[in-house]
Amino acid sequence: MTGPRKQVLDHRQLIKRQQILADFGEFALRSDDLDEVLREACRLVSDAVETRRSKVLEIQEGGEKLRVRAAVGWQPDIVGLELDMDDHTSETYSIRTGEPVITQDITTEKRFKTPNFMREAGVAALANVPIFLPGNRAYGLLQVDDVEPRDFGEEDTQFLRTYATILGPVIDRLYKVQALQSTTERFALVVENACDYAIFVADPQDRIVDWHKGAQKIFGWTAEEATGMSGSELFTPEDRARGEDRKEIETARHEGSAPDVRWHVRKDGSRVFLDGSTMCLRNPDGSVRGFLKIGQDVTERHRTEQRLLESEALQRALIAGVPQLVWRARSLGFRIWSSPQWERFTGQRDEDSVGMGWLDAVHPDDRELVTAAWMGAEAKGGLDCEYRIRRASDGEYVWHHSRSLPGSGLGLEWLGTCTDVQELKELQSSQEVMLAELQHRTRNIVAVIRSLSLKTIESSLTLEDFGEAFGHRLAAVARVQSLLSQLGDYERITFDDLLEAELAAHVNDREKIKLDGPPGIRLRSRAIQTFALALHELATNAVKYGALASPQGCLTIRWRLENGYDGETPALLLEWVETGVENMPAADAPAQGSGYGRELIERALPYQLKAKTTYEMGADGIRCTILAPIAFGPRKE
Repeated sequence: MTGPRKQVLDHRQLIKRQQILADFGEFALRSDDLDEVLREACRLVSDAVETRRSKVLEIQEGGEKLRVRAAVGWQPDIVGLELDMDDHTSETYSIRTGEPVITQDITTEKRFKTPNFMREAGVAALANVPIFLPGNRAYGLLQVDDVEPRDFGEEDTQFLRTYATILGPVIDRLYKVQALQSTTERFALVVENACDYAIFVADPQDRIVDWHKGAQKIFGWTAEEATGMSGSELFTPEDRARGEDRKEIETARHEGSAPDVRWHVRKDGSRVFLDGSTMCLRNPDGSVRGFLKIGQDVTERHRTEQRLLESEALQRALIAGVPQLVWRARSLGFRIWSSPQWERFTGQRDEDSVGMGWLDAVHPDDRELVTAAWMGAEAKGGLDCEYRIRRASDGEYVWHHSRSLPGSGLGLEWLGTCTDVQELKELQSSQEVMLAELQHRTRNIVAVIRSLSLKTIESSLTLEDFGEAFGHRLAAVARVQSLLSQLGDYERITFDDLLEAELAAHVNDREKIKLDGPPGIRLRSRAIQTFALALHELATNAVKYGALASPQGCLTIRWRLENGYDGETPALLLEWVETGVENMPAADAPAQGSGYGRELIERALPYQLKAKTTYEMGADGIRCTILAPIAFGPRKE
């Protein structure tokens, strides 16, 4: 048995190895193909150490396997073979220790296991040298194999280490080249397929030098047509007139980039709205190399936004124009917006009224009511309630009718209004008072008429007497009602008006009548019927039997304000004095006429009006006085 072959290098072989190193270096500089470089590396190293077989093994991601990346002297299918990084193999040991491992004869190798494919291929000796990338990062292994046992000498080991040392930076450079190419390819792929983006490059003078497919699709110019154009030509005439094209370039030049969100012009003259930016490109020395412009076609979106803005502006104008206080809220009255009308009326700012802040402007007594209305609004499908809202200008609470319906959208939203119903509420209140007054007057008139009919029946001898007397008294009542119906709110019938109406109904000749008293003394409305009937009876008696029936008769009517029966309350003092009456009956004689007038004055007025009265039959006429309380103020009773 012979020992391992030992090779002693002569000068020619040393020169050859140096030449191989130089050849590999030149080849590596010319090629950017890593697989091609590694195959040439394997070929040259096999030639240098005369083993006929060699390969490069690469550590795979995860660090648990080695993959044959390149090989010479082996079957082609050996490339791609993967080996486990087993702790018992010389390959793994060499990589982890960073030292070459030599096996002179694998048949006697006791330290490591030899992969089966190598034994089956007849490998008898091998040398492993680790390959490191810059930064001491392990890349893999350079392995040379011999089919005969061989004693790799120190010259062989040092040559292989030198070779691996050169191989590491070469591999690192090619990795970076490969990564750069990949990045460049991806970038180009992205740019070429970004058809929704207008991407182009301009030189420092803003002349287009690079025009991509997206720009062609959006603007319409081909690359040949666009190259050399000024970037300003893409601006609208209005923007160019305002200098927006120059401003954008100068902003990008000084600040690095500038927004480019505006309308642009297409080749056919139509317009496209782009949302993008212009970026300044600089050389390593800081000088401007050009400008990169990227913009997305958002024409439809922009038009939709414009229409939405116009719609919102119109809605705001409509809302601002209505007299109601408008608002928007979530369920349960959680307000999200209040109109300017609400702010002007309540003095609340929008931020103060949002949430439940608007309740602060509601009358404290109404807050529970409106909160309860909101609690049930969703079940009822709407809000409908009335409550008082404080008016900031004078602090008064004004009745409002609030209505709202739920809308649709992203969430349940309520759009509602508050309408001023203060005047309506006052009218309703006034109607209620008027209705009560009408009912009172109706009952009073019915009672008066009933009393009149009974009294007239008692004093009438015939139906004709009853008809005449009852008709006159009804006419007196009608005159009073006519005066009452002409009154406005807070007005009263004055004594002079009542007296004038009654005299006008009975007397045509006023020469026998003397009136003396101030105008405007207001009478109590509740007792006006009785007072009017008393005047009616006095006037009727004067016309039929008294001063106005006698040729020498004279009627004097005086009235003035006096203190009433309690000495303090204002009262009307009426003096009815008749003189010159012929054939006056005796004081104890039965009254002329029905006697109803005297009974009315002496009994009814003191009872109903709390009045003091006198009724005297003198020698030449009747003397009657009535002291009756009057109204204190303007309010109707």
